[in-house]
Amino acid sequence: MSEEGTEGGYDPLGVVEKWLPVWDQLRVFEPADDNRPRKYVVDMFPYPSGDLHMGHAEAFSIGDAVARFARAQGNDVLHPIGWDSFGLPAENAALSRNMDPRDWTYANIDVQAESFKRMGMSFDWRTRLHTSDPEYYRWTQWLFLRLYEKGLAYRKAAPVNWCPKDQTVLANEQVIQGRCERCGTEVTKKNLTQWFFKITEYADRLLADMAALEGVWPTPVLTMQRNWIGRSTGAYVDFQIVGRDEPVRVFTTRPDTLFGATFFVVAADSALADELCTDDARAAFDAYLEQVRRTTEIERLAEARPKTGVPLGRVAINPVNGEEIPVWAADYVLADYGTGAIMAVPAHDQRDLDFARAYSLPVRIVVETDGADPVETGIATPGEGTIVNSGKYDGMTKADAIPAIAADLAAAGSGEPAVTYRLRDWLLSRQRYWGCPIPVVHCPSCGEVAVPDEQLPVELPVSGYELRPEGGQSPLESATDWVHVKCPSCGGEARRDTDTMDTFVDSSWYYLRYPSSNNDQAAFDPEATKRWLPVDEYIGGVEHAILHLLYSRFFTKALYDMGLLTFTEPFTRLTNQGQVIMNGSAMSKSKGNLVNLQEELAKYGPDAVRVTMLFAGPPEDDIDWADVSPTGAVKWLARVWRLCQDIATAGGGSDPASGDPELRAGVHRLIADATAQTEAKRFNVTIARLMELTSLLRKAVDGGALDLAAGAAAVREGGEALTCMLSVFAPFTAEDAWSLLGRDASVVFAGWPAYDERLLVEETVTCVVQVAGKVRDRLTVPPDIGEDELRERALATEGVARALDGRGIRTVIVRAPKLVNVVPD
Repeated sequence: MSEEGTEGGYDPLGVVEKWLPVWDQLRVFEPADDNRPRKYVVDMFPYPSGDLHMGHAEAFSIGDAVARFARAQGNDVLHPIGWDSFGLPAENAALSRNMDPRDWTYANIDVQAESFKRMGMSFDWRTRLHTSDPEYYRWTQWLFLRLYEKGLAYRKAAPVNWCPKDQTVLANEQVIQGRCERCGTEVTKKNLTQWFFKITEYADRLLADMAALEGVWPTPVLTMQRNWIGRSTGAYVDFQIVGRDEPVRVFTTRPDTLFGATFFVVAADSALADELCTDDARAAFDAYLEQVRRTTEIERLAEARPKTGVPLGRVAINPVNGEEIPVWAADYVLADYGTGAIMAVPAHDQRDLDFARAYSLPVRIVVETDGADPVETGIATPGEGTIVNSGKYDGMTKADAIPAIAADLAAAGSGEPAVTYRLRDWLLSRQRYWGCPIPVVHCPSCGEVAVPDEQLPVELPVSGYELRPEGGQSPLESATDWVHVKCPSCGGEARRDTDTMDTFVDSSWYYLRYPSSNNDQAAFDPEATKRWLPVDEYIGGVEHAILHLLYSRFFTKALYDMGLLTFTEPFTRLTNQGQVIMNGSAMSKSKGNLVNLQEELAKYGPDAVRVTMLFAGPPEDDIDWADVSPTGAVKWLARVWRLCQDIATAGGGSDPASGDPELRAGVHRLIADATAQTEAKRFNVTIARLMELTSLLRKAVDGGALDLAAGAAAVREGGEALTCMLSVFAPFTAEDAWSLLGRDASVVFAGWPAYDERLLVEETVTCVVQVAGKVRDRLTVPPDIGEDELRERALATEGVARALDGRGIRTVIVRAPKLVNVVPD
């Protein structure tokens, strides 16, 4: 029976309409909470900025394959869904459309939810949450107060990136070439009293606990987190400033280079620079400061950027040799890193050398290395070497000099050994409306007063506010009726805090809420948390490597210390997906290369789009949509469907063990390989094996296998195995094919097919025989053949004799049972 002879046809859109209501009725994706092993699979939840796009299709196809495979392997699976629904984009969209952010946000959520369903995502919809629901952010506020009680949430004045148009604080990552990434307005610096989480208190644990994540988190993510935390070991050094009573303390990782310090640099935007500036240097300093405030920290730290600065009219005294060195304000030192001041050693630090060359400052070599003279080359020599020009320390190695000089500084009272971090405390205040209100009241008599738990949530006002008020107010400040409130402590007049929280706070704990999403008595139920957490599989983009993932790890550790959790890492395994691009670049309307997901789904059906995404390469690789096409996936899925139709038409339901042994062996080898590849998340290889299985079975059917009992049994076994495995990647097609095969229950309940180890043993294998790396012959040999016997048989072949043509043999490389390579003289 040929493919062309079948009746009926595969409808990639019709199967969606047919099976969605069946899944809903059977509630196939809700965990049973029985005694089976449990798997908790979480996709990084989406932001509701519109309908789903191609990136969503890729990421959630990967996550759904992970969840469906875990379910097929017999696990009780929780695969939840929610929305990261607070944030500035909704506020800006509402402002431009003259509408409430709620209306824009929830309309988009409904659109995305419907698209997820039509894509066949196996979510437990009972878990659905939105971070902008008061029922959710009540518990965000509750967690904030627990951190506040432990001293992990605090307020202080700090310089921030400020967008005058959006009237809000921007993270460094949101400032591109000095401008707001959203509106393009030139960003300024502004001193504001802000809320912070004391994540630095967990710096060492965040670093140390990464050891348990090696091999189960992508290495680049761990590297980025280690670099972001930036632990540095060195010494504090105290420099006296002439005319100032208190010394200025700096941190250095290289106290061995102290004798090479030829100038002293203070962050231009620090309070210290303003204090140290003399009257004669004031005008130049003020002008320079305005210039610095228009640049971001990322731009200031860029290696290739020219170094700039101005002298402050002061000198510092080097504590190890008493030398007076000039004090400068510069942009390449940050006010909140270390102490905001550095000793500059231009011979052995490239940024210091660039600055010294720009302003003709002296360069003194104090570590003799293999590198060329930095004065001549313009390249600093930071490496290992011998200490020179450093008094009694001359001749020491760097490793010996660092602790020796640090100890002498401590003995002299002018320094001490120290450890510092690049990591800064988490600034969480945002001057926005559409975010979680901070549950604190400011009272003239009592100061900061936490809102009592029983008064949570502090809900956003639904009226009486302006999204962009005049005079630099935050939106919540304009809601005067909402702002003015009685102090929970003394009952006097007080004011609510008018900042909202960074949306990363909402996403730092949502995975804890899913198993308890309908619980109104607790943020997360202890029993449900014990049953499901920590997350077994977490899937999302590498762009969240630092902030979201680091903040979630901090939250988990802090809650563990409070006795609220029993684990210290939130995500056991992490999978990053690549990007979906078009013609070599990211998709965007401005480039005209945007591919509309809804159009692709309408044209090819969701299964074909999912298969195309997963077949394009490993999850972490980018997918160029110009290089792939769902057309091939549609054709393959139609072949599978017709194959199952043919099997069903022929009937046959005998014991698989009675099936044709050779065909069964081929089926079971492909099942085994598909299983291993899916466990390794190499879904592209798995799909390739399913395509091979499709061809194997089709060849058998076209060769008359269904006409014989043994052939029919083997073909049906293979068809059912193919359909079960296909359900992980193309669930609608698999469900329909399963029905064609006469199965009543959903294929979701069928499980992943097992393979018989006895059928995997090959009776013979093909050994390639090479001479000087070129194939000269092939041998059919037993799979367990020994190296000596294989060498003898290979050397006896005609192909080797012809290729050697009388030459001697230098060596014979044997890789039994599949390769022999003869290397001639």
